[in-house]
Amino acid sequence: MSRITQVRPESVNAGKPESTSGTDTARSQKRRVLLKAGGTLLLSVLAPTANAAQILAVRVWPAEDYTRVTLENDSELKTNHFVLKDPYRLFVDIEGLELNAKLKELVAKIKSNDPYIKQVRVGQNRPNVVRLVFDLKEEVSPQVFTLPPVGNYKHRLVFDLYPSNPTDPLAALIEKGEWNKEPGAITQAPVATANPADILAGKNEPKPEPKPEVKLDPQPEVKPGAPAIEKQEKPVHLTRMITIAIDPGHGGEDPGAIGRGGSREKDVVLAIAKRLKAKIEQHPNMRVMLTRDSDYFVPLNVRVQKARAVQADLFMSVHADAFVNSSARGSSVFVLSEKGASSTAARWLADKENAADLIGGVNIKTHDKQLASVLLDLSTTAQISDSLKLGKVVLSEISGINRLHKGSVEQAGFAVLKAPDIPSILIETAFISNPEEEAKLTDNAYQDQLADAVMKGIKKYFSKNPPLAKNRMT
Repeated sequence: MSRITQVRPESVNAGKPESTSGTDTARSQKRRVLLKAGGTLLLSVLAPTANAAQILAVRVWPAEDYTRVTLENDSELKTNHFVLKDPYRLFVDIEGLELNAKLKELVAKIKSNDPYIKQVRVGQNRPNVVRLVFDLKEEVSPQVFTLPPVGNYKHRLVFDLYPSNPTDPLAALIEKGEWNKEPGAITQAPVATANPADILAGKNEPKPEPKPEVKLDPQPEVKPGAPAIEKQEKPVHLTRMITIAIDPGHGGEDPGAIGRGGSREKDVVLAIAKRLKAKIEQHPNMRVMLTRDSDYFVPLNVRVQKARAVQADLFMSVHADAFVNSSARGSSVFVLSEKGASSTAARWLADKENAADLIGGVNIKTHDKQLASVLLDLSTTAQISDSLKLGKVVLSEISGINRLHKGSVEQAGFAVLKAPDIPSILIETAFISNPEEEAKLTDNAYQDQLADAVMKGIKKYFSKNPPLAKNRMT
């Protein structure tokens, strides 16, 4: 540009008379070429950039835990955001972006039943800056972050809207009380009358029962010489509430494995988890917490935190396996390993499942990496031993409805199994990448049989491993 600005028509021929010689004509043509080039460059600097980012897709994932809004685009975006009160609104300015039809679709994707967003407004705030305004139903703690390309996703700009005053998981579980509504549920732990918040804070804490362990029905007396009585399965009666955490894998941005028929792992395992939940809650003194009850993403460490927050007695993560070879088939059960994976396949699967946070999208700035390492360090031999006991009985029951991929419980470093104080297993229900097993996984009858098998395994586990007393009666 400096070279161009130095070539000024009024100064080129200063002090010289006009000439029509060939030399003067050549100089004049040169000046015109330089001026034309300068004008072109100036227009390119002042004109709006033709390489503005393009929004490729918009997705909304509403849930009680939080609502996520995702903008997928072809390049990384820069943002500024702030919150205003009376009424609550979240303002987000996105730089390097022009308003397009795909972005306008976001307005229609906000539904009236969204827990946190009333509506969203989209507009071109100024050249190359688009403004989003989220009108909120309550105060939120927003997290705004970007994710690099991974899997089938391009760049993503994510807005996670968490409630500023989230409900405590244990208090919510106590308040729901769905496990008490079945007829015949009369053998129950004493119900605390204090405020749940006071219980959680250690106030008005009920005294634990002296022996709050499992009571089994007495076996009938067999007289000498009498014919043997066929052993029948007896119901397990508990004198305190048993809490089971069921973890449907994947969800939201993370679909998990996808079968040839288009079935998504996240949908299949949620359906199975809900069936299992219903069966468990038919038993007196058993209740269930789902780490997710709809289609949204839960980070791996948060799944563990949720189980610990409700003082779960068991943790069961439900998945549907996939492999590059569609002939792979069979069900499996895994537990945590401190000494490395029990097989190459187990290590490969653990690495794949542990990558769920990358696909689902975790805010690295707030992700508690220290927690993950602490949980690993605190994982005890006793926890793994109990997990193996649970895994063996569940695997044995599943073998009655589907062939096993391997006849024994396998071990690997699954991040979701690292609760140090909760027996934890990961169930690979079948290979969704196998067309025959994909058909099973999407069949209501098979899902019900699978839930029945896991339920039988739970009962057998507790019949041989009575739950210990808890510090608080919940």
